Amino acid sequence: MECETFQSYLMNRGVTETQFDELAPFLRSETFSKGEIVLQQGETCKASMFVEKGLLRAYTLDENGKEHIVQFAPENWFIGDRGSIYFNDPSYFIIDVIETAEVVFVTEEFIEKASELSASFRKFNKKLLHNHIQQLQKRIDLLLGASAEKRYLNFIELYPDLLFRVPQWMIASYLGITPESLSRVRKLLADKNFTPN
Repeated sequence: MECETFQSYLMNRGVTETQFDELAPFLRSETFSKGEIVLQQGETCKASMFVEKGLLRAYTLDENGKEHIVQFAPENWFIGDRGSIYFNDPSYFIIDVIETAEVVFVTEEFIEKASELSASFRKFNKKLLHNHIQQLQKRIDLLLGASAEKRYLNFIELYPDLLFRVPQWMIASYLGITPESLSRVRKLLADKNFTPN
């Protein structure tokens, strides 16, 4: 099973090689092609996904069929519908592949077993959950009260390598603005001599 990036990711957070070997049977990896849907809205999400390679996104559709992107997941990011996983509810999101991706499925069973084996993993998982909640709160705050410029600058801070990996309409969808508004924001920033790193 190919999970080398995920193994390194966990070992950098205190999981030993012996512990990982014991946990490996609880993992599954899969490669997905660009455009492939990994999770449909209404399905039950059975696992979080760790992106070893490639790029995924989670989005929802409004009643008019318009996409609203909730999250991008490049390499070393997790993506999934935690509410669906934990409560066994239908997913609110569609998760699909923007760039061909290698994904590791991280089930609740894996998390429980890893938490039993490793105090480091328990601590890491708790921190990861708190970071997730903090990011959600920040995202809601930005969508409700921040200018388009501030949202765009936050996007660049959060996803510095995605500016040239995703189409502008997807960035606009994530920001909750039109592509035309995004073009205006980028022009205003360019006029201020702002250049993203």
